[in-house]
Amino acid sequence: MTNSDLDAVVAAVRERIDPDEEERRALADAAAELEARVHDALDDLPVDAEVLQVGSTARGTWLSGDRDIDLFVRFPDDLPRDELESYGLDIGHAVLPDGHEEYAEHPYVKGDYDGFDVDLVPCYDVPTASDIRSAVDRTPFHNAYLVEHLDDDLAADVRVFKRFLKGIGAYGSDLRTEGFSGYLAELLIVEYGGFEPLLRAATDWHPPVEFDPEDHGTRSFSDPLVVIDPTDPERNVAAVCSAENVARLQHYARDLLSNPREALFFDSAPSALDADGVRKHIERRGTTPLAIVFDAPDLVDDQLYPQLRKSLSGVTDGLNRRGFDVFRAATFAGDDGVLFVELAVSERPAVERHVGPPIHVRQHAEGFYGAYAEDNDHYGPFLHGDRFVVERERDFTSATDFVTSDALFDVALGKHIESTLREDGYEVLVGDEVATLAESFGAELGRFYDPRP
Repeated sequence: MTNSDLDAVVAAVRERIDPDEEERRALADAAAELEARVHDALDDLPVDAEVLQVGSTARGTWLSGDRDIDLFVRFPDDLPRDELESYGLDIGHAVLPDGHEEYAEHPYVKGDYDGFDVDLVPCYDVPTASDIRSAVDRTPFHNAYLVEHLDDDLAADVRVFKRFLKGIGAYGSDLRTEGFSGYLAELLIVEYGGFEPLLRAATDWHPPVEFDPEDHGTRSFSDPLVVIDPTDPERNVAAVCSAENVARLQHYARDLLSNPREALFFDSAPSALDADGVRKHIERRGTTPLAIVFDAPDLVDDQLYPQLRKSLSGVTDGLNRRGFDVFRAATFAGDDGVLFVELAVSERPAVERHVGPPIHVRQHAEGFYGAYAEDNDHYGPFLHGDRFVVERERDFTSATDFVTSDALFDVALGKHIESTLREDGYEVLVGDEVATLAESFGAELGRFYDPRP
């Protein structure tokens, strides 16, 4: 591979992702009109505030087709919280009369203007990012830092890097994806001075990888990637980025550098499976899939997916401890929630072996022997090597018996998942029965049975 090969690919990608002049002008006109509306609305309020456009469209790092405009209204930091929320909503509804209220750390208004998705968010005008009163207060500081450090060439490389992260499935700081945020992508491009230098460095990362752009960090972190926020010395911008997504970036950086091609920038996800496709994989693999299916709790993704992962971990641990070896597992969510496990072993004998301490550990050995010697419900105790052993009745001889019993609630489940399973019940699908999930989760099953980096 030569530099010109990668340069040619990047140039071709930019042809597809860089906003053209007409798109840029339309966005600038829309943002200017919205800011003017905010100023008009502020004239009717008994408080001074300023409006600021933030986010990728403010910094020239947005991709063609993205239609987001983020406007932050900064209020004095001594304004009571309830007044900030009330004034923020008043301005939001005045600027976006057809908008609706959403809630992050506090309410804000979201709506449409001239084909653009607009967020109008109130925040506090605090002296530094370390003085924030709500999480959104630091966003204007992020914007100012990047406006200062990004030029046109770096902004173009940010766009390419974002498209690359999207193509490999590692873009997004939501708790469903656990990937790279836009802000993190921008900071990494600034840190390395461009897309290609970042790729080449990432190929040799040895996590934990740590950067402190302003050399001002005051905390240590155990995350696989640590990028100290240049505006807040106590925050790791990459805290949500999973070890898997760091590894994913490394793998595909090596892949792109060794074989530059546009395909890596544009998602080529496995094909969705239909029911027959699922059955063919089950037959080929010789494993036993098992799915716990329930009504998905009414939670936002950032609340739902951590609970799904916790529940899946609890179920797999419970199955493994009982001898039902989990080969692989995943969780899906839509109208239904699904805890999906693939079992290498789904049936066990009626008895299980329980091994005691070595005979020479007298107190414990005698205690073990005494506990079982008078009980006729098991085989033993007998000696196996230098240890006492008993063979006792197994609680569950099939994985299905376990997950349909009350013992399921002894494992660690997410709070809302557990209450849903207890109160609303759930369905267990085993073997070929899981093929019925293809109607709702064909894409997810496609990814499960065609796993890629």
